[in-house]
Amino acid sequence: MISFAADRARRTARTDHWLAELLGDESGVALVAVGGYGRRELLPRSDLDVVLLHGGRDDIAGIADRIWYPVWDSGAELDHAVRTVPQARRVARTDLKVALGLLSARHVAGDPDLTERLRAGALEDWRAAAPVRLAELRDAHDQRTRTYGELAFLLEPDLKEARGGLRDVHAIQAVAAAWVAPAAGPKVRTAYEQILDVRHALHETTGRRLDRLVLEEQDEVARALGLLDGDVLLRMLAGAARTVAYAADHAFRQAARLHGRRLRRRPSERRPLADGVVEQDGEVVLARAADPARDPALVLRAAAAAAQAGLPLAPRTLTRLTDCPPLPVPWPGSARDALLALLGAGESAVSVWEALDTEGLITSLIPDWERVRNRPQRNPLHKYTVDRHLAETAAHAAALTREVARPDLLLLAALLHDIGKGWPGDHSITGEVVARDVGRRMGLTGADAELVAAVVRHHLLLPVVATRRDLDDPVTVKQVAAAVPSRAMLELLHALAIADGLATGPAAWNDWKATLVADLVRRVTAVLAGQPRPGPAPLRDDQLALAAGGGPGATMRGSEVTVVAPGRPDLLWRAAGVLASHRLAVRSANATWVGDTAVTVFDVEPEYGEPPDATLVAADLRRMLQGRLDVSERLERRVRAAAPRPATGRAAMPAPRVTLVDDASETATVVEVRAHDAPGLLWRVGGALGECGLDVRAARVETLGAEVVDVFYVTDSGGKPLAGADLRRATVHAVLAALG
Repeated sequence: MISFAADRARRTARTDHWLAELLGDESGVALVAVGGYGRRELLPRSDLDVVLLHGGRDDIAGIADRIWYPVWDSGAELDHAVRTVPQARRVARTDLKVALGLLSARHVAGDPDLTERLRAGALEDWRAAAPVRLAELRDAHDQRTRTYGELAFLLEPDLKEARGGLRDVHAIQAVAAAWVAPAAGPKVRTAYEQILDVRHALHETTGRRLDRLVLEEQDEVARALGLLDGDVLLRMLAGAARTVAYAADHAFRQAARLHGRRLRRRPSERRPLADGVVEQDGEVVLARAADPARDPALVLRAAAAAAQAGLPLAPRTLTRLTDCPPLPVPWPGSARDALLALLGAGESAVSVWEALDTEGLITSLIPDWERVRNRPQRNPLHKYTVDRHLAETAAHAAALTREVARPDLLLLAALLHDIGKGWPGDHSITGEVVARDVGRRMGLTGADAELVAAVVRHHLLLPVVATRRDLDDPVTVKQVAAAVPSRAMLELLHALAIADGLATGPAAWNDWKATLVADLVRRVTAVLAGQPRPGPAPLRDDQLALAAGGGPGATMRGSEVTVVAPGRPDLLWRAAGVLASHRLAVRSANATWVGDTAVTVFDVEPEYGEPPDATLVAADLRRMLQGRLDVSERLERRVRAAAPRPATGRAAMPAPRVTLVDDASETATVVEVRAHDAPGLLWRVGGALGECGLDVRAARVETLGAEVVDVFYVTDSGGKPLAGADLRRATVHAVLAALG
């Protein structure tokens, strides 16, 4: 990777020389660089942070103007102050940002004694008020994390403010300046330079003072740094940010521990946690008799003890654990048990796993981990890199171990379910091979390794089928039961679907999806037990009463909308248009008949905020059924209002795709539509199907970020699956035209 450190040094030296000439030969005055300029880190678009110090000169305003105006005329951004040393110290005592800037103070020109008095005084004040200032510093760090998130896991990270970014290294330096923790080590300094180089390249390529690395700029920034593409750039940033974040956490713990010692005024005790592992000062360290060089399982034993106790591993301990020799293959049972104890600790296991990964200990245990380590996921549904997502999934799975017969295999499958994303091709297929190999490496029996591999292969089966297929269609349950031959595997897949969804993010798992997956599991369980396949849920009494009236009629009860009308095969998509006009997104819909009356039941959710008035929705549905509502015109207004304005740099949208699936039902053809989400999409697709003379029997709608996967069960005019090539071709073309 190309380094811009020399460029920053040259820019800083040129600026120093220029400002020194502007100041000239003045006594009792000093020009001091602070902040990034003080650290000699001037980027192409950095502002100049300077303080003009004086000893009380009456003509200081004229001297300041002689410097500031040429700087402004040059177009440079200037953050300036004119103060005496006592004034500067006074401001720093009440302003954390100013205090941190002064910790980087550097003499540029003028009287060096003034600069030294300021530096020494600022450090003296910082150390004297360390307990208070370091608490402020930690609060500022926590607030930044809440506001900007974690640099390592963001698709468009803020390089300066996000957790693990440049500000955190400045915080480490500030803690070290208070003499409560060591200064940043070589790993942190290297990570800092990498992040700083990315910010430098971002300024260079955009010509703007930016801190946020947006998607449109990532490939160009990567090229400026000599990297292959934006993915390689994000992966490098993730590793650097994790190193910084871990070091910052340790620095803040050091600060808190020092404060605690001052309150206790007595030495801390060492409490045994496991063989060769003890707790000291709120961290997990090795016992005095521990010998990492002779104990391959010590790394997992120490990690499990830390996670179970909810404590961090001390940095010195992590360094010593790198001396552990490789585990024999297959692993001894004690090592496997320690791994399961680590994963089974749940949420507290994640930070311990991160610490091991920072030192490269995970890849020494599981070599295949290297392929997913720090790998970004360019998917707005995912909050984390692949490796962190796997650790988070295992943490969520730990809460579900009571629900399955094999909790050990659930934890391992959760840890490995996306391991195939480090290889080309379908990650479920490649992941099956890798998971089988890792299972054998860990010493699982042949049958257990095969079960873990099968769960990894089918880990998406339940959520995909539940949200994209009609659960009332006999073929749906039959196909799942064929892929999942045992109750034990079904339990593991169900628990893993929940853990995976929760670890992905709120857009990937919600009550609706959880209910559908549970319903599918209930039906497959009955088939595996040899019991009769559960039939579709019967209509409620109020729905039957509505249908008995012959219609047209409509009711809305919570998230469920029921619409009835005599002899209306187009009822589903026309009603969907009305719901879309009220900003209600359809998640699923099922159509049935009661005598000659069509009954369609929708599951809906509001697109934003509070749901609309149920009475108004039902009234508009009835008006549509009576031919007194122009749904098309109303939806067109919505589409025009929602149309995005042209923007430079907008990524090209992939073309929509329409697929006919024949083996998903014996009584209908499944039309699967993948497209960018838009208001009234279900209405437009349904209208296109209707123009082809098709009847929509059921629909499943899933929105994944800005993309939708909509599935329609359709039959021809005779109530049969689509057979003729001309009709099938016309159906695909009609839907694509509607989407266009």
